[in-house]
Amino acid sequence: MGHTPDAPASSVDAVPAAEPHGPEQHGVDTIPEAERTARPRDLVAILVGANLGFTNIVFGWLAVSYGLGLWAALSATVVGTLLGAAFVAPLALIGLRSGTNNSVGSGAYFGVRGRLIASVIGVLLSTGFMAVTVWAGGEAIVASLVRLVGLPESDAAYAVGYALLAAVATVAAVYGFKWIVLLNRLAAPIMTAVIVLGLIAFWPHIDFSAPSDPSAYALGSFWPTWLLAMVSTGIAGPVSFVTLTGDWTRYVSPNRHSGRSVVRATGLGMVAGLVVPQAFGVLTAVATFDPDTGYVAGLVHAAPAWFLVPILVCGLVGALGQSGIVLYSMGLDLDAILPRLSRAASTVLVAAVSIALVFLGKFVWDAEDAVTTFVLVLTSLATPWAAITLTGMARTRARFSEPDLQVFNQRRRGGAYWYTAGWNLRATAAWLVGSAVGLLSNDSDAWHGPIAEWCSGVDVSFFTSGLAAVACYLLLTRTPKAVAAVPRQAAVTEAAAEPARR
Repeated sequence: MGHTPDAPASSVDAVPAAEPHGPEQHGVDTIPEAERTARPRDLVAILVGANLGFTNIVFGWLAVSYGLGLWAALSATVVGTLLGAAFVAPLALIGLRSGTNNSVGSGAYFGVRGRLIASVIGVLLSTGFMAVTVWAGGEAIVASLVRLVGLPESDAAYAVGYALLAAVATVAAVYGFKWIVLLNRLAAPIMTAVIVLGLIAFWPHIDFSAPSDPSAYALGSFWPTWLLAMVSTGIAGPVSFVTLTGDWTRYVSPNRHSGRSVVRATGLGMVAGLVVPQAFGVLTAVATFDPDTGYVAGLVHAAPAWFLVPILVCGLVGALGQSGIVLYSMGLDLDAILPRLSRAASTVLVAAVSIALVFLGKFVWDAEDAVTTFVLVLTSLATPWAAITLTGMARTRARFSEPDLQVFNQRRRGGAYWYTAGWNLRATAAWLVGSAVGLLSNDSDAWHGPIAEWCSGVDVSFFTSGLAAVACYLLLTRTPKAVAAVPRQAAVTEAAAEPARR
């Protein structure tokens, strides 16, 4: 395939990214080498610009809402983010080496139809985070305008705010990758300035000696609650990107940029983009926390008048950055599930679904409990998939046959990744086992899994789901014939060809 994944570092910035012009035409097809002009620093811009908003700020507040004090909440989010980033960053190699997104690239290990597992996980992850993003951003915009200009606070005002945010994000996502890069390059410095101003505004009210509140522990005692925060507000952040990183790294050329530089940039972007807003969320939650109100409403109520405009900017710019990348990813994943649907049509459809979830979260459900349950469940589904995929990458040195990955999208059969009717049943079984173990290891207000109870109420789902999936996968694929060879052939037939490997 002509790839030189360990190109010299001096070549990293050799080719500038092309200027954005018109809607992106690519779906989940392989990106041609001539169009792979993105750079590793673009990955940092995306991950930082998209994450410095209320979506991740709210996760910092969640850690405090569990009853943890300032330092306990900070340590849980930082440790969890570092663990999650170390686990997720290597998945960026899929897009770099395969030229397509992570879901399609995982067909090398799950089969060209089995990679639908990743597409469904990607849609669920992105839909949920899109809903949280629009909900938090819309709350900030409306609450700020209530204080600034006396806007009547009503369900109609919130509905309009949510709809406008979603509409603008949908346009950016439809226009595609280069517009996403541009949007987040602009968002990063703006959001950094807002966070600095926020620290100035609330610094006098932050009690750095604020202790944990044993009477408010979400799970009754310190360590189970701390581990819940580590998983749901720390690890869950990077894990939400397991299927997204390839959306951007597929535009990076492996002939000009090394795998190390791409993994490094992805990890750096995740850590900087997640730790900073979550830490801001923890600090401001300690300064403004009121158990009877949500984070955004409490922040706006307690803010000095001069900080209301920055809150408004944070709600708008931060929400657009985050919602733009998740909508773009959702459009790609739905396009992969339904190849007859264009990427643009897929993007509009998932945007509509996300808005429906926002309305349910605002007007029907308890949003805090819904977010916690959502991130724990999807972490339990995404982690075993990622663990199996990383194991497969290690076995094959992350090399792919690009034509064979596109078999399902092109409505063909056969090729190196056909396995059994397009499914690697062994990998699928291992994922099911890992997911089941993960769900049984969850511990939250909504669900106490038996494995978590055996571990004294500690949520160990991230660890048990990944370990169970890898152990099962290695056991089932211990013979060479159970794993697709590192392919350099393109043995794909137009009709019902004999599967290349069963």
